[in-house]
Amino acid sequence: MERALARRIQESIRADACRAREVARIGELTVTLSMEDPNPYLNYAVPDEGAEPSDAEVRELVAWYRKRRRRPRLEYLAELAPEVEDVLVGQAFGVEGRLPLMTCTSPPPARPAPEGIELLRALSDDELEGTALVQWEAYEADGPVPERAVRGLRRTAVSGGVVGLARDGSTHEPAGAGLVTAPQDGFAELTSVGVRENFRRRGIAEALTAFLAREALAGGMTCVFLMAKGDAEAGIYERAGFVRTSDVLHISLPD
Repeated sequence: MERALARRIQESIRADACRAREVARIGELTVTLSMEDPNPYLNYAVPDEGAEPSDAEVRELVAWYRKRRRRPRLEYLAELAPEVEDVLVGQAFGVEGRLPLMTCTSPPPARPAPEGIELLRALSDDELEGTALVQWEAYEADGPVPERAVRGLRRTAVSGGVVGLARDGSTHEPAGAGLVTAPQDGFAELTSVGVRENFRRRGIAEALTAFLAREALAGGMTCVFLMAKGDAEAGIYERAGFVRTSDVLHISLPD
């Protein structure tokens, strides 16, 4: 990937990780933590470009997360900090995955929503609650939807991001959801796309991804990027207008 593009994506990842979270600096690492949610994907560190953390700094990072009852994790573009992985592996960290990084800089062509489904920006309380319900169920979280999930979506919607909802056009039952984070210098991540089980295999995820990208780019963002779970998911996003450009390393210290 072009270095300048990789740098701007990493800065967007870092900026979003710092929003509404506890943040610390340990050497050349930005360390972030959600005070409300122990979800590992909301608690991670991002190294600076060219970072070369010492063993002592990695131990300090581990202690920082352990004290707060969180798993020590990092998410970053390895090409920008190639020395970091070996240091982490030497401290017993394990690679969770190298997720396909995909970008979209031109609005995907408008296309009809799947039959019986409408796509919209979630703004009202009911719409945000429906979005939270979809994401809570789609990612197999247990128990009722916590209010913090709705608060997080509302924060995204009012801070320049896009919260998208797919719902049954007749009953308004929530079917799918996703969001684009608030932009950093025109760059933002499309994330948390999910579809409820009884609405799957109808093309909702692809349609919702394209809708979110169009809304974000039409609203002034210059690049929307996402991290696909794997090659199968990457194929869905390619059909929605995204191009694979690199990979993002997820690495953590096992519990």
